[in-house]
Amino acid sequence: MRELSRRHFLTAAQAAGLTLGAAPWLAFAQEDYPARPVTMLVPFPPGGVADTVGRPVAEAMGRALKQSMVVENKGGAGGGIGMAQVAKSRADGYNLLMALSSVVVLPEADKVLKRSPMFTLDQLKPVARFTADPTVLVVRAESPWKTFADFMAHAKANPGALTFGSSGNYGTMHVPMEQLKAGTNTFMLHVPYTGAGPAVLALLSGQVDALSTGPSSVVQQIRAGKLRALAHWGEGRLSALPEVPSLKELGLPITFSQWSGLFVPAGTPEPVVTKLRQAAKAASEDARARASLAAAGSSFQYLDAPEFERFVQQDAKTMAAVVQRIGKVE
Repeated sequence: MRELSRRHFLTAAQAAGLTLGAAPWLAFAQEDYPARPVTMLVPFPPGGVADTVGRPVAEAMGRALKQSMVVENKGGAGGGIGMAQVAKSRADGYNLLMALSSVVVLPEADKVLKRSPMFTLDQLKPVARFTADPTVLVVRAESPWKTFADFMAHAKANPGALTFGSSGNYGTMHVPMEQLKAGTNTFMLHVPYTGAGPAVLALLSGQVDALSTGPSSVVQQIRAGKLRALAHWGEGRLSALPEVPSLKELGLPITFSQWSGLFVPAGTPEPVVTKLRQAAKAASEDARARASLAAAGSSFQYLDAPEFERFVQQDAKTMAAVVQRIGKVE
């Protein structure tokens, strides 16, 4: 009888061990996540849209989770280096990615360039979308171009003379300008930088003539009289820049949205993802975070994980067609 009980105990213990080995998320479910600081990686230098959104969101999410959330900037390859780092990191909820819409563009660009992908979308799990703003075409305030028509007239009369900055090849500042070039049959020279922050500084210092970026990257310089907005890629007028016409208003059926969203490595345990979703929702409703985005000329356009995942899948299909039209860019 004692031998039978001993065999039963060993069998039960082995079964428990196999269960835990086959489903490691059970161990996470028992852990009081987060038990230590969480890192939110922004795959661009400071000063861009992902950073402007990421910092107030991280602060608000940290308060909701009752744990520190550390923002780490890591630029390069139009955001691809940082995105790949998170995509390949441990799926334990301590490595988060604050990405822009370039996260759906770069894998397709790798295909066009016939190179090994830095990462694939299936390596990342969408958690929440925070913002979705159209990009804005800006020039220096002292430039001779007072209107979009002035700018385009110069571009058409001087092929290749105008330069525009971006956060990198196929990034969220490059794609809309390629759309504009194609839609107006003009040629402007692309000058890539490591992020929106450096690109905006390049514009302010006269290294490039123009750029297209999210309002939060440039609205303060516009209000300060250092930059001038000529047009934007949205559907209607922007609340932060109500005097700026859309390209559609100007007769060009071109739109582009630079959205920001939170991702974790695929395979992150569902109990952990649930906590992050709750914290992300709390951040989108946080008064301090909302005020921070409003001051930067943006606002929350929140989507929870299920809706955000569908949005990402659809945007990936749309942007794949755009990248194919752009073709190979060295």
